[in-house]
Amino acid sequence: MEIKQFEDKNLAHFSYAIVSKGEVALIDPSRNPQPYYDFAKQHNAKITAVIETHPHADFVSSHLEIHNTAGATIYVSKLLGAEYPHQTFDDGDAIVLGNITLKALNTPGHSPDSISIVAIDENGKQQAIFTGDTLFIGDCGRPDLRESAGAITAARQELAKQMYYSLRNKLMTLPDDVLVYPAHGAGSLCGKGLSEANTSAIGAEKIANWSLQNMSEQDFVKELLADQPFIPKYFPFDVGVNKKGADNYLQSISKVEKREPITCEGCANSLNPAIAIVDSRPQQQFKKAHLKKAINLMNDTKFETWLGSIINPDEQFYLIAENETVLNELIERTAKIGYEKQIVLAFTADFGNTEMKPFHSSALQNNEDAYTIIDIRNYSEIKTNKIFSNALHIPLHELRERTNEIPLHKPILVHCAGGYRSAAGSSIIKSKLNSTSQVYDLSEAVKTFQK
Repeated sequence: MEIKQFEDKNLAHFSYAIVSKGEVALIDPSRNPQPYYDFAKQHNAKITAVIETHPHADFVSSHLEIHNTAGATIYVSKLLGAEYPHQTFDDGDAIVLGNITLKALNTPGHSPDSISIVAIDENGKQQAIFTGDTLFIGDCGRPDLRESAGAITAARQELAKQMYYSLRNKLMTLPDDVLVYPAHGAGSLCGKGLSEANTSAIGAEKIANWSLQNMSEQDFVKELLADQPFIPKYFPFDVGVNKKGADNYLQSISKVEKREPITCEGCANSLNPAIAIVDSRPQQQFKKAHLKKAINLMNDTKFETWLGSIINPDEQFYLIAENETVLNELIERTAKIGYEKQIVLAFTADFGNTEMKPFHSSALQNNEDAYTIIDIRNYSEIKTNKIFSNALHIPLHELRERTNEIPLHKPILVHCAGGYRSAAGSSIIKSKLNSTSQVYDLSEAVKTFQK
């Protein structure tokens, strides 16, 4: 038995291929299936099974495409309510893969339909557990994503209680040397305290993971529900896409229409002003010259997450990049969250009819009251460190819907923790306010004001 872990750093997502005697099983594959086809070819093996631990909220899976292309059987819990061809895989069910056996465990908590998969070698020894979003390294899955999405919905309190027992009655009963392979690592919004490590063992997690410590159900539920990160707009949408099954990846991204670069006022005027513009260029280029009402969502490791947090599911948008290579890359990354069909046009640009004036941080020293300061960090960040005492707090993922709350009698100054989000936030405010108010981005200078 060989286990291969695939990592998508941008989404902090882990997927897996298990190979034995010429057969491959995939667990929680990402949107682009090509790396799994390459792995199977390298091992002269056939993909025979695709297992989904649950309908993912943070990325779109390629399980249906792999079924259609490679003929692999899709295995999911009967509770998922899958709308694609599949075989149910719940407590007591097992798959024989070459010389090994893959056994299903129902482990609800992150979602009602979550399963984990135990890999048992040819000698009957339990070697590994693929925990999906139930058990992470250092944490467990959040229980608040399925109150309004999926075939079965459940209140967060009820799922938190189920998580308590899934961890203790299913996973903690495994031998200490069983390896733990989760679906996510640090940076994922599917939990709040994930480790940088990509694998562990049951015994190590019993020692170090807060969620496996000796505590009452009541204390566990209280701790699990506290301070969970925000829920991006696209999460419920992706649950629905994964329940149905996504379109073919390459065919879908090839349908995104591209146009010649925007080089003049006439080209800019040909765009529909009612459609959002996502401009991924570096903030220095954007601020110097950009299209009116554009949002500066830079090409960064969290592009997918913030795209799906700012742009609504089914909302059309234009996509701008600094060059053709980056443009193609961002179309592919947009497809990871199932937003590629929302791109009306994708193009590069070297023209802009709007600018954003630079802000000199020295103007803020001992003069905070001269500005309406907007803090767009998350609630948990505000709780632990308030940078400016008079700042109005509106998190970035809520900003487009709440710009009407911003007073306009002073210049507006936007900040986050490091500069990436404030580039997006200041551009959102500038694009939404039909006023003469000047909007500034504090950008990286915010670090000089942090205590």
